[in-house]
Amino acid sequence: METPMNWITAVVRPKVRTLLRKQTSENLWIKCPETGELVFQKDVEANLWVIPGSKHHLRITAAQRLSITLDLGSQEDVPLPDVPVDPLRFRDKKRYVDRLKEARAMTGLQDAVKVARGTLEGIPVTVAVQDFHFMTGSHGMAAGEAIITAAEAAISHRTPLILFACGGGMRMQEGVLSLMQMPRTTVAVRRLRAAKLPYLVVLTDPTTGGITASYAMLGDVHLAEPGALIGFAGQRVIEQTIREKLPEGFQRAEYLKEHGMVDMVVPRADMRATLARLCGLLTRRPAAKAASVVKKPILAAAAK
Repeated sequence: METPMNWITAVVRPKVRTLLRKQTSENLWIKCPETGELVFQKDVEANLWVIPGSKHHLRITAAQRLSITLDLGSQEDVPLPDVPVDPLRFRDKKRYVDRLKEARAMTGLQDAVKVARGTLEGIPVTVAVQDFHFMTGSHGMAAGEAIITAAEAAISHRTPLILFACGGGMRMQEGVLSLMQMPRTTVAVRRLRAAKLPYLVVLTDPTTGGITASYAMLGDVHLAEPGALIGFAGQRVIEQTIREKLPEGFQRAEYLKEHGMVDMVVPRADMRATLARLCGLLTRRPAAKAASVVKKPILAAAAK
């Protein structure tokens, strides 16, 4: 015999569940990848997406990176050229075009690299940012065109170019067409150097594969975020090849700085001021101190 429904089970419980669902956010807490500590999301957000206790630097989106780098209200997105979509008609478990559609819907980006112009403490700059959230920041034809466009924009407007490198390497779905972007972006960097304009590279977690083997290691100054993984092949592959145990912290930013591959390891909170100081020195233009360029804490809306 079925139990008759009453007002407690039919009305009160569903309303309580709905109320709790509205008040509890799935993203209320963030778990630190290093320590496993649960941290209140708003505290991490106010700390530029760095875990306050462990100082672990979380990966952030291209929009967030531009928001915390450029002066308020100065950002102007640079239009990027269209490239052929899925020229090889590649398919693994999914069609490549479907993967692109999913990545674009999730990130709001056309591809892994976003380019913008603006000012950094009053100094005009061009900034290119790789977004790991778009197919692990992998580098294909669209990303290559974006970096070349960034270099051309910097040359056209006589500004330094700042590149935030991040990604797992070349995009296998585009095969040799992806690999061709390595020499193409290298030529773009050489043109920038011929124009005697500064090229600053910030290596973030992770910067690997063909990205490291080309434009990410051609900067005038190389900065890195703490703990960033930087290298070409993975540590396990290297160990299997040379049949030796690699040192502790191998391929991390601090290790590379000790061995001369990175000039500076800079916490995210100090990155903006450091880049402004370098741009001012290299362009002989002092950074502004006006209140109009002071940054506010990163906004959640920047993640969209």
